[in-house]
Amino acid sequence: MPEPMAAPRASNGGKNKGGAYVDRDKPAQIRFSNISAAKAVADAIRTSLGPKGMDKMIQDEKGDVTITNDGATILKQMQVLHPAAKMLVELSKAQDIEAGDGTTSVVVIAGALLDACSKLLQKGIHPTIISESFQKAVDKGVEVLTAMSRPVQLSDRETLLNSATTSLCSKVVSQYSSLLAPMSVDAVMRVIDPTTATSVDLQDIKIIKKLGGTIDDCELVDGLVLTQRVANTGVTRVEKAKIGLIQFCLSPPKTDMDNQIVVSDYAQMDRVLREERAYILNLVKQIKKAGCNVLLIQKSILRDALSDLALHFLNKMKIMVVKEIEREDIEFICKTIGTKPIAHIDHFTPEMLGTAELAEEVNLDGSGKLVKITGCSSPGKTVSIVVRGSNKLVIEEAERSIHDALCVIRCLVKKRALIAGGGAPEIELAVRLAEYSRTLAGMEAYCVRAYGDALEVIPSTLAENAGLNPISTVTELRNRHAQGDKMAGINVRKGGISNILEELVVQPLLVSISALTLATETVRSILKIDDVVRISILTH
Repeated sequence: MPEPMAAPRASNGGKNKGGAYVDRDKPAQIRFSNISAAKAVADAIRTSLGPKGMDKMIQDEKGDVTITNDGATILKQMQVLHPAAKMLVELSKAQDIEAGDGTTSVVVIAGALLDACSKLLQKGIHPTIISESFQKAVDKGVEVLTAMSRPVQLSDRETLLNSATTSLCSKVVSQYSSLLAPMSVDAVMRVIDPTTATSVDLQDIKIIKKLGGTIDDCELVDGLVLTQRVANTGVTRVEKAKIGLIQFCLSPPKTDMDNQIVVSDYAQMDRVLREERAYILNLVKQIKKAGCNVLLIQKSILRDALSDLALHFLNKMKIMVVKEIEREDIEFICKTIGTKPIAHIDHFTPEMLGTAELAEEVNLDGSGKLVKITGCSSPGKTVSIVVRGSNKLVIEEAERSIHDALCVIRCLVKKRALIAGGGAPEIELAVRLAEYSRTLAGMEAYCVRAYGDALEVIPSTLAENAGLNPISTVTELRNRHAQGDKMAGINVRKGGISNILEELVVQPLLVSISALTLATETVRSILKIDDVVRISILTH
């Protein structure tokens, strides 16, 4: 039996033959590489933070342009390749799902915490100690934020409006916050029961984008709005509407691909046409018999959902027709007007119809038409928001802004507490964590102190973006908070420091807690990574 060979020395970039690293500096290099990549993402959107933040113009590969300062939207469109940087994109997405607001703040906080980690690692502190200390710091931070917060009642409309307005202040459409904030509050309050609700399903609030007009023309409709126009019938307005929603076609049946009809003379052709006419007339008569006077027809890809002949018969019977209804809108339509989708003519009965006071086609001052169905007798607690704008960029940014405002109100429904904005919570956390670090010993105390100092990035960035001196502003804030003025924050409008609660700059507690915990979790994950293994498919 031959003697086993000794393993050869590693010579290929610090790897041995089995693929394990023998280079002791490798984990540190990987860590610093990950931290640098993630910090680069945070720095890219840092200038977009706050009401005076800058906007980004994003152009995709097709040439389509988006103008926004919403952190989640910017990061979603960025082509990020580094795996650690992708974690920050996912972090922003997670904050968007959890709270809907604070998507820029959460990434900026994560970037500052990673910067703190980098300095702590350079001082020789072990990553596990840093990670555990950060967890202690965030637990203490949540306690501090909760103690700072104030309870809010959903019946307090003024406070809800202040929260929505604060969210809209940093948007491109901020000058319209006096219109959009009440609209967002009313939309949420109409789809929930304020006494029992613990969350809001934003699927019950449909945002319809319609080009033309200005943002001043946006409106909240207590009912259903369809972007499809009324099919070319004479009926465009129906009172006491009985509405049917069909998922079958009002057109002659066609043979399948394998069969065909052979017509040998004109008499047979005439017979086929007569039978088609009788078939369609029978369908329309059954619809009329059920008492339906407004018909919604789902879009079909197989054949015409509505033939000209069927439209002619429906017109004669004074039935208003809206065709090309999208499949994904069916559930919302049924919930709003209390109808049921009908898949076959045999099921078209009066019980399947929904009722409403009025269904009409509305002219939008020369920029198109909409169908509105209002006064639904069995509303399923849904509303529609019509967003208008002079161009696509404005409409899309208005939609994102309204979505953020809706999410802020949803946060207050989930956790009924408010906290001051303007960098006040972050400075308070920094001061209280510095005090807390004195009760700890050794490296833990040092790490907790570094965590608190890193949170000062939010007020520092707010001041910088507002054209103030960040160092003097943060120093003054720190002194005010150390003296017990918990509500001292940056007043961007006046360009100084004031009691931010009196300025009505408030945000939901859930937004702050979510941003802090999610950012810390992501930083701890990045910190514990000591190698990046790329698996490639071997080709033989």
